[in-house]
Amino acid sequence: MSAIKSLEAVARDRVGKGAARAVRRQGQIPAVVYGAGQPPVSIAIDLIRARTLIYAGGFKTTVFEIAVGGRKLRAIPRDFQLDPVTGVPLHVDFLRVVSGQTVTVAVPVHFINEDEAPGIKQGGGTLNITSHTLELDVAPDRIPEAIEVDLTGRQIGDVIHVSDVKIPAGTYTGEPTDPVANIVPPTVLGAEVEAEEAAIAEAQSAEAAEEKAEAEAAAEEENKGEDEKSED
Repeated sequence: MSAIKSLEAVARDRVGKGAARAVRRQGQIPAVVYGAGQPPVSIAIDLIRARTLIYAGGFKTTVFEIAVGGRKLRAIPRDFQLDPVTGVPLHVDFLRVVSGQTVTVAVPVHFINEDEAPGIKQGGGTLNITSHTLELDVAPDRIPEAIEVDLTGRQIGDVIHVSDVKIPAGTYTGEPTDPVANIVPPTVLGAEVEAEEAAIAEAQSAEAAEEKAEAEAAAEEENKGEDEKSED
């Protein structure tokens, strides 16, 4: 299960775009903690700490104990905003968690024992992943770090459904028949790659022909202009 992480924060007494910009100039980012029927709490957290946590992975499946104003709040990230150009965090929304409640989180799927799958090891097949995460309804203190899918014995043509996967904790929010992955023959993805490469080559050829035609037309126009000057 994911360990609870500590996070230092300071309370914000002002909100709005101007206040948010002022917070960011101080090397922090604005955030808010809401939920559990309690008033929202506006906070600011260290930019470097926030960036490290976000890009380390598993941010939205981690419960944080946020120390702010002499008290501690337990919350889980619900959403965050990044600058579309620089990727720098701009804002984080935290959902307050209390005893007895569950939260809905997208838990990453990890595939293990690929070398023990005859369809891949001997048959040369390819693992085609359709779901990189599974959404679970789970108690905050039981959120798994990942869901492992064992590929031992899997053959070409096998389809792995959610019903074939052991969910460590919580309840899957979708249907048991939802596919997680399948093992495809080596020619399937190969044909797709070849078709894509052929399409790219055709587009490049057409573009080159168009550029050549434009250059020839420009040269012809230039020669025509020189001929007219000579006649003058």
